[in-house]
Amino acid sequence: MIELTNPIALADFYAVLFDDEKIKLSGSTSDKINQSHNFLRDFAKDKIIYGVNTGFGPMAQYRIAEADQIQLQYNLIRSHAAGMGDVMPPCYAKSILLARLHTLSLGFSGVHPSVVELMKEMLNRDILPVIFQHGGVGASGDLVQLAHLALNMIGEGNVIYRGTQVPASQAFANERLQPMQVRIREGLALLNGTSAMTGIGIVNVIYGKRLLDWSIACSALMNELVSAYDDHLSEILNAAKRHDGQRQVAARMREIIADSKLIRKRPEHLYDRKVEETIFKDKLQEYYSIRCVPQILGPIWDAIQHSTITLIEEVNSANDNPIIDVASASVYHGGNFHGDYIAFEMDTLRIAIAKLTMLMERQLNYLLNSSLNGILPSFVNLGKLGLNFGMQGAQFTATSTTAENQTLAAPIYTHSIPNNKDNQDIVSMGANAAWLTKRVIDNAYEVLAIQLLTLVQAVESLGCEERLSSKSKHIYTDIRSIVPIFKEDMVLSPYLTAIRDHVKAND
Repeated sequence: MIELTNPIALADFYAVLFDDEKIKLSGSTSDKINQSHNFLRDFAKDKIIYGVNTGFGPMAQYRIAEADQIQLQYNLIRSHAAGMGDVMPPCYAKSILLARLHTLSLGFSGVHPSVVELMKEMLNRDILPVIFQHGGVGASGDLVQLAHLALNMIGEGNVIYRGTQVPASQAFANERLQPMQVRIREGLALLNGTSAMTGIGIVNVIYGKRLLDWSIACSALMNELVSAYDDHLSEILNAAKRHDGQRQVAARMREIIADSKLIRKRPEHLYDRKVEETIFKDKLQEYYSIRCVPQILGPIWDAIQHSTITLIEEVNSANDNPIIDVASASVYHGGNFHGDYIAFEMDTLRIAIAKLTMLMERQLNYLLNSSLNGILPSFVNLGKLGLNFGMQGAQFTATSTTAENQTLAAPIYTHSIPNNKDNQDIVSMGANAAWLTKRVIDNAYEVLAIQLLTLVQAVESLGCEERLSSKSKHIYTDIRSIVPIFKEDMVLSPYLTAIRDHVKAND
């Protein structure tokens, strides 16, 4: 069990989302939440506080009578539970729930401790909110998506419980939990923030990191298959360019190929002997998709690192409005709910993953095109040329999926549309940016699956299994445990799906 502390780390999210760790709240966290709630309750008695005794957004000019203030919160939750589109998978819903829990636990939101306690119980008992893809413009926060979380907390709507959608009231009854009894401003505190885009984004960077690791491994194996020279991965060459990502990728690839019997050393072949040829049969330098991997994947490494930092900063921030500060004994109105930080990072990450997909597709094309590689049969066909097709059909899927990623890579951060009677006159579209990035990552894993199957078929064609590095050989045997060697044509979709699911679940 993890005791949530401030700041929460990416490793904590990973443990809860992928290792099913349970969480608990520290005594100091509960005290901080309680102090914030008590302060706001007393402070708001004779003052005008947005969302406590006023309407919301452009209707903030209307004062709300004390007798209606609790109903106001229920009205906000129910009216904004208007999402549509796909339901977010459990992992993403759980990440959103954890992100909102942690933000509220910082003690800047004025909620009662029972709110965070219920969220903790929902997490630990896998009662997950049904949240829809469409709804957030990411300016006054992820209002619509988080309204569905709040709706579940008051015992309404559907939740994901034991793998199926059931009424929230039924799941609570099964677990002997009481729905939240809304107190001062708690509807607004739950809705008004960036936790949906941040929760989705955190899952995105986890899967993005894993995808990058697989692409580095595939690129190393590509170098082995073509018996590339090793100097384009050398520490000296890559240190001459001052980018951390490039150096990290090159170092990873050197580590993978360290015991390979296929990689060539340039001095042995071209420097330490007299070269007589005037026309060289072998390439002096490989195609860019093989030789320039550190320079191509390096920026992607850096982008993932920066996105991770920004997401963790956001989830450790008070991102609603107003901010209740016990230390200065005041309430501050502003715009911490605005999602531009996350929207910008999700656009950047999406562009990076789209480029990674393009690299995988070009490496795949190199393997499938015998005119380019000069060492493999067309489409890495291990059967009878003309009669059998090898990986020809799968290439169409990889190409079309890569093209879709290229289209989806267009930034949405710049697509602000004013709404809410122009109160929200410039918005982030952060939830859309995060969701589109999820789609691009999912697509990239499909292209990766096709590349991996092609790579292991190429190993068979070249008969070089025993000369591979130990790490590349492990990948070969790993994929071969899912898909047998095939010469005759067969339906590939089930095998490709199995490879995709396997690599997405494993580093």
